[in-house]
Amino acid sequence: MRAPQSLKQEFLKKWMVGLQLCESTNQNMSILERKKAIKLSADIAMASTRNGMTCWSRALVAKTSTDFGNKVLVDNILLASQSEKLKNKRTIIRRKKILRKSHRARKARGGRVVARSLAKEMVKKRTQVLKSLVPGGEFMDDVSLIEETLDYIVSLRAQVDVMRTLAKATELMNGK
Repeated sequence: MRAPQSLKQEFLKKWMVGLQLCESTNQNMSILERKKAIKLSADIAMASTRNGMTCWSRALVAKTSTDFGNKVLVDNILLASQSEKLKNKRTIIRRKKILRKSHRARKARGGRVVARSLAKEMVKKRTQVLKSLVPGGEFMDDVSLIEETLDYIVSLRAQVDVMRTLAKATELMNGK
C-alpha cells in the first residue's frame, strides 16, 4: 500500500483533470449538474489512483462508465494511468490462481454445511452490509472483501482529506 501523502497527491492531480474536463464540456451547469460532476470526477480520480489493482476500483469505473457522457470523462481521466495496466494484469492473474487453489481445497474437504451459531449469522449479515457498501463487493469472497474494504477506506480517507484541505484553502482565499 502506498504512503497516504502520495495517494493524496495523485488523487488531487487526477481530480483536477476531471474537474477541468467537466468544466470544458459544459460551462452552463446547474448546481445539481455541478455537484454530479464533482462527485463523478472524484470517484473516477479515486479509482484511477489504484490503477485497476483492486476490485472496488474496477467496479467503480465500470459503474460510472455506463452512461455515454460519463464514459468519455472516465476514459480521459484514466488515460494517464494506462501504462500501469500491464503490471495490474499480472497481479490479477496471480490472484485468480490463488482463488482456484483455495476453491479446490474446499471441495476436497467436502462441502458439509455446519449448523450456524448466532455469531456466524451476525457475521453473515454484517458481511452482506459490507458487500453492499464497497463497490463490487457483492462479487467478492470474505477474505477479499476485508482486503478491499481496508483499501477502499484508505482511499476514501485520502479523498476526504484532500477535499477538506481544498475547502479550507478556498475559505481562506475568500476571507481575504
